[in-house]
Amino acid sequence: MTDKRIFNFNAGPAALPLQVLEEIKASFLNFNQSGMSITEVSHRSSYFDDVINDAVDRAKRLLKLDDRFHVLFIQGGASLQFAMIPMNFLSGDDTADYVNTGTWSTKAIKEAEILKKNYTVVASSEDKNFSYIPQNIEFSNDAKYVHLTSNNTIKGTQFHEFPDTNGIPILCDMSSDIFSRPLDMEKFGLIYAGAQKNLGPSGTCMAIIRQDMLDMAKEALPSMLKYSTYSSKNSMYNTPPCFGVYTIDLVLKWIEQEMGGIEKMEEYNIKKAGLLYDFIDSSSFYRTTAAKDSKSLMNVTFRLPNEELEKQFVVKATENGLGGLKGHRSVGGCRASIYNATTMEGINTLIQFMETFEKENK
Repeated sequence: MTDKRIFNFNAGPAALPLQVLEEIKASFLNFNQSGMSITEVSHRSSYFDDVINDAVDRAKRLLKLDDRFHVLFIQGGASLQFAMIPMNFLSGDDTADYVNTGTWSTKAIKEAEILKKNYTVVASSEDKNFSYIPQNIEFSNDAKYVHLTSNNTIKGTQFHEFPDTNGIPILCDMSSDIFSRPLDMEKFGLIYAGAQKNLGPSGTCMAIIRQDMLDMAKEALPSMLKYSTYSSKNSMYNTPPCFGVYTIDLVLKWIEQEMGGIEKMEEYNIKKAGLLYDFIDSSSFYRTTAAKDSKSLMNVTFRLPNEELEKQFVVKATENGLGGLKGHRSVGGCRASIYNATTMEGINTLIQFMETFEKENK
């Protein structure tokens, strides 16, 4: 146990900005002079109306969204979206294109298969253990949508540019890099993100859907599985995850007001990742696992000379106030998740520790 905060490199639930946590702490027992905690106020009250509407407005400003786009808050995380997407957009002989870049893409494909929907895996990086992002992809002419995972937390790869799909809307899982960089939203019919990596606490998923996709979505589905249910009721058809939406609103305010917006956030993320990758690339002790042109700005995956040293590294790092550096259980190794909330101080402290550990174990 420690009596002070650590540098948190967990992949999710992940670090939140300290300023956001302090604001939550200060207002937790008496939100907005209501005499209640945010966890107690009615979702039908003006108190929560202000919260959810502010979160929607901030998301639209940050991503420069016009009135065609609807910002929704849906429970079930990104994993429910894997099923909701084919349920809403594929009927009969309709088909979709999927790009498989690792675990989360594979899970999305599996849900389409379970639902007995038609799909084509038009590209995959499985041949090299998902260590790269496929390029020069040939998409189907008749696909209803193209599904991508923008950033892959387990393998440490990321789409730095999104492919030309010949006008077919991209539906994209952005759980681990949403609001980390500007987006050309004209390419996307739907983006979605489980909040717990780069946006807020676990328990909610933000989905941003374009009106033409909403018009395309099927209505003959259970109410909680239709996008129109959420868009028509401002995400309050049932009781929403109020605390999660409140925290997301504060995180968006932090990006907008403290970091200076999405463009400044991207600059900061590039600088952070660049420092860490430059150090690893200059070392003969550490090595990254992702292809050079596919390296993620959010999840830096790396290996040491052997597994025993990796175990020691994680233990020693934790003892030195650096948490969450163990790689995903499916691949092993080490991983530093350096989302928006990760500070430059955290990056520099990690690099200093890595230098020391290398000197002591070479």
